[in-house]
Amino acid sequence: MLPVVPVTRYVTPLREGGSLPGIVEAEDLGTYVIKFRGAGQGVRVLVAEVVVAEIARRIGLRTPRLVVLDLDSEIARYEADEEVQDLLVASVGLNLGVDFLPGSFGFDGEVGGAGADVAAKVLWLDAFCANVDRSWRNPNLLVWHGDLWVIDHGASLYFHHGWPGGALEKEGAAERFAAQPWRMDDHVLAAHAGGLPAADAEVRDLLGPGDLPEVLALVPDAWLEAVPGAQSPDEVRAAYVAFLTARLATRSWLPLAGGGAR
Repeated sequence: MLPVVPVTRYVTPLREGGSLPGIVEAEDLGTYVIKFRGAGQGVRVLVAEVVVAEIARRIGLRTPRLVVLDLDSEIARYEADEEVQDLLVASVGLNLGVDFLPGSFGFDGEVGGAGADVAAKVLWLDAFCANVDRSWRNPNLLVWHGDLWVIDHGASLYFHHGWPGGALEKEGAAERFAAQPWRMDDHVLAAHAGGLPAADAEVRDLLGPGDLPEVLALVPDAWLEAVPGAQSPDEVRAAYVAFLTARLATRSWLPLAGGGAR
């Protein structure tokens, strides 16, 4: 599992995101962007953040270090903003912490040198994980010390939002996700689609089915909610592994330079 670190101080909200993430300080003297379990999107967004960030790391992309932030109810007592206080109270317990990158700035569209290879690999990641939130309106990319960093993966892995209704129990659900094409028409890095074949060839040596259980092992039990067909945290982990393994076994989701899928 990810390391668990107690929060010592809530610093300020980040009002750019719809879920109202914030900046906090923690017992390890680190500064983190906190993503709250009590936000409207629920804990499945936190699961997607961990899973996709770890896959990104394993295929050679830069992404901020993650921790689990343990939020005590006492933190909310000193917050004057009523909206933030309500969110803090609703999020007591284990939340996601994303290492704060001081001095980083938003991606402006420029990639040079080896950056084109990185851009193609980001496209591969988003296609595999079905990420629908990396457009020019919201690139979810940072530049830090001259390198491109991928952040904010909560809009990935859409399939798990259907599980509470029993979709997990339907035969062939994983196979349908595996075959679902992904379109990159609105993607901020769509111009680098020509590098996808090379990126795919590189990823095949970096990510295999055996990696996926290790990826899911990082997710805390508290975020793996029981659903029909998977009652325990381990059963929910196994469901994620099954869906991702099925998608990894095909490339029908991989887009072509024209914006469509193979």
